Amino acid sequence: MTASVAGMDAGADGLGAMGAGAEGPEGWDAARGVWAGAVTLVTVADGRDDIGATVSAFCPVSAEPPLVLVSLMSGSYPAELFSRPDEPVTRFAVTLLAAGQRVLAGRFAASGRPGARLMLDDVPHRRGPVSGALIPEDGLAALECSAERLVTAGDHLVVVAGVTGVPYLTAVGEPLIRFRGRYLPARL
Repeated sequence: MTASVAGMDAGADGLGAMGAGAEGPEGWDAARGVWAGAVTLVTVADGRDDIGATVSAFCPVSAEPPLVLVSLMSGSYPAELFSRPDEPVTRFAVTLLAAGQRVLAGRFAASGRPGARLMLDDVPHRRGPVSGALIPEDGLAALECSAERLVTAGDHLVVVAGVTGVPYLTAVGEPLIRFRGRYLPARL
């Protein structure tokens, strides 16, 4: 039995043979598409509104001191909040989404979305005691963070932040994963 998936042919042993490479930006876009990433929700309370965005470019950086990295699209409203010259946002929350939270991830990934309070209206949530940001319940973990460094990197703003608290951590569950431009189905 053979199958073909985006430039790879799977043989009878189920292992893929490499297809032809792609040069330039198309090759880079295709390579980024096969990077599986855990999906997070980054939320901010900026004094005017509650803002949130689905982010899959998140990773722990250091255990001591506890640091994380969040990468935001440069033109996005959350990136603007962190980089505004007068009173930039420094405190925020990150929720590591569980496999069953794909609808929530989709809400915060849509363009032209309303404020985070409206999108969490039917979802159990709390405010972070340190960040003041909205934190949805039922994720795998929630972190409160404080931005320490901003780095412009191509078309993104990289936020390196210290972890100031862990409002919750669950003992069981599977992460929501994005792969090849879609969320993987939950195996639960």
